Amino acid sequence: MSVEKVRSYLKKYGMEDRLQVFPVSSATVELAAQALHTEPARIAKSISFHDGTGGCLLVVTAGDTKIDNAKFKARFGFKARMLAPAEVEPLTGYPVGGVCPFGNPPGAAVYLDVSLRRFDRVYPAGGSADSCVRLSCEELAAVSRSAGWVDVCRRAGGARPA
Repeated sequence: MSVEKVRSYLKKYGMEDRLQVFPVSSATVELAAQALHTEPARIAKSISFHDGTGGCLLVVTAGDTKIDNAKFKARFGFKARMLAPAEVEPLTGYPVGGVCPFGNPPGAAVYLDVSLRRFDRVYPAGGSADSCVRLSCEELAAVSRSAGWVDVCRRAGGARPA
């Protein structure tokens, strides 16, 4: 059902053909990269956090990054606290492993991390644990109705994103 919701949402932008559904799981960065035959960094993972008001923040970041807690707190004014698995679908509109950065409920604000900008094409989840959407960063910003670009990540292993 979530995949059809995403397909319908993308149709408004003429991008419904960008949705890909796989015969295997794409629920993690590694699995999605294998399904797409691409590098894990191009997987645009949506990480969901409490926003302090009963809604959530979705930070979409490159697959090879981690949230930098100090940068997150400096940007948003509160400590990063991820949603519990049972909270993910009610607050984001999608199940764990398929959280998509568009077509979310009104209480979900989407931010894009600058770590994505190094790629011409990225792949956010498509509403299920076996789907994704192929988009440029500009297209992702448009269809996600992003609240803006942020710099709240570091590369896995400690390095800052390029």
